[in-house]
Amino acid sequence: MAQVYQDASINGIAADGVGGVSLIDETPILDGANAQVEEFLGEKTDYDEEAEEKRYYRRKRLLTVKSVVCASLGAAITYGVYLGLLQMQLILHYDETYRDVKYGNMGLQDIDSKMLMGINVTPIAALLYTPVLIRFFGIKWMMFLSTGIYALFVSTNYWERYYTLVPSATAIGVMIVPFWASMANYITRMAQKYYEFVNYKEENEREQRKAPRGASNKYIIIFQSTFYSIFYLSFVMAQFPMFFFLHKFLYSYQHTLANVKDCGSAIVQGILPKFNVTVLHTLPPSLDLIYVESALMGAAFVSMLLILILCGSAYRPTEEIDLRSIGWGSIFQLPFKHARDYRLRCLVPYFLYSGFEVLFAITGFTLCYGVCALGLESLPYLITAYGISASISSILALSMLRLPRQVPLVAGTVLHICILIGLFFWSPQPRLPTQGSTLYLVAVLWGIGSALNKCGLSIIIGMFYEDKERQDFVFTIYHWFQALAIFIVYLWSGLPMMAKLGIMLATALISVLSYLWMERKLSSRLPYRVPKIPAPRHKVRGYRYLEEENSDESDSGGVQEESEDEGEELEAANRKEQPSCRNRKERCYEQVVEEEQNIE
Repeated sequence: MAQVYQDASINGIAADGVGGVSLIDETPILDGANAQVEEFLGEKTDYDEEAEEKRYYRRKRLLTVKSVVCASLGAAITYGVYLGLLQMQLILHYDETYRDVKYGNMGLQDIDSKMLMGINVTPIAALLYTPVLIRFFGIKWMMFLSTGIYALFVSTNYWERYYTLVPSATAIGVMIVPFWASMANYITRMAQKYYEFVNYKEENEREQRKAPRGASNKYIIIFQSTFYSIFYLSFVMAQFPMFFFLHKFLYSYQHTLANVKDCGSAIVQGILPKFNVTVLHTLPPSLDLIYVESALMGAAFVSMLLILILCGSAYRPTEEIDLRSIGWGSIFQLPFKHARDYRLRCLVPYFLYSGFEVLFAITGFTLCYGVCALGLESLPYLITAYGISASISSILALSMLRLPRQVPLVAGTVLHICILIGLFFWSPQPRLPTQGSTLYLVAVLWGIGSALNKCGLSIIIGMFYEDKERQDFVFTIYHWFQALAIFIVYLWSGLPMMAKLGIMLATALISVLSYLWMERKLSSRLPYRVPKIPAPRHKVRGYRYLEEENSDESDSGGVQEESEDEGEELEAANRKEQPSCRNRKERCYEQVVEEEQNIE
């Protein structure tokens, strides 16, 4: 009977009020509820705390890698859709027959010029609002919002009118710098988080203190190389509309290049002078255009979902509160205050050249050299060769794990300098397909240099500015100068090719010399000035921030990273804000009570 009663009590069908019985050996038997509680709370002999901790941080590391890959795919798809649609629409709108038949006297070329002006000119003001947007929305939501704006641009191409294309293109220009600044900041933060998850047993990680300087450099190099290896595939994705749709409607090079006399460095004005105004032998059906734009819209929507669902947050909620709580005026001023750092000033020529060389690859070289010699049908193949080469060559940035950091960056620029000198003395002959091998070789070599430049710059900025409180400001400066370079390229479109090559060559040489001078100053331990990040100033709401020492306060201090005059001003301001009473908690509590009474 005792055995039967024991089984029944464990199964939860014992009589009410019976807490337990004692058998012949006086072993206490618990009733059903107590047995389940004891089983849940009691010691488990098979539980290994260290193994569970390892599994937890292994999952964290895998989620971090997943976030980096998904963010890279989202950026690649977004930019590929944007470039592909813009390229297809500009080719269609260039054709005189297409404009006259489908749009009549609507002035489609004027709309295109206004649209390009909105994309290229609007980013000039981005330095004023980018840090404010990033701090207000957060990095992940800024990335998601930017991809949504790119998707909006795709959707407006269903109805091509002035009031749809121009506003959406202007919105693209507004979001270019915030998108790339938040994306670069996100990849750097993921590298730092990965370091924290790998070294979770170290004392500084257990106590949530700042990691030693340079500790996460290894993962910054790996993650930035991974990002650009995936991102450069966007130039390949951008050619899908040409490969699968538009190529069958294009005239051959004998027709489009019939009146072209000069190519390459021999061009004295504009891009492709005397290029035939009709490039389509048959107008594409409107229904097919809708299908292509719907596919691009679907891809843009997929990139939004990748960032929204599969990308983790870059900061903890308390960290984001602290990042906003330094004051919006300080957030607005800090990008300009970072100009005091000679490291950034020495890298400015590289920032400009980074914008020049990408646009030259997809416009100046491919049009004035490639299309001028091989015809418009060669355009997607040249850009595909450039994109694949840059994607594969981004892996070469991993050499920074072994070699000095200046080797890949300087090597990429030196390679571009050699190519630019060769382009000075080479003018391809129009309608001569035998020059194709040389043109593809130049595209591949230019892609190698672009990959080393882009990866090297992003890695060096991530190494120099490890403080999470200032990364968005520095990456904003970097991508703003790239946007300024895009604006300059937009302005010089009418110059002779020799002048364009001269400007790029001079910028590349100045970039290398300026960077090497900066490295020499760093090696001689010349101190640099980095503006002090103000401590978070939280509003008293309830009893959340009543502690004397708030563990969430940012500590961006450093011997080299703050100037003495700013430190004294900050201390004076803090002394003014300190309450006069001895016990700050009591003072804060009295203020809260007074506010509640006033509200009542």
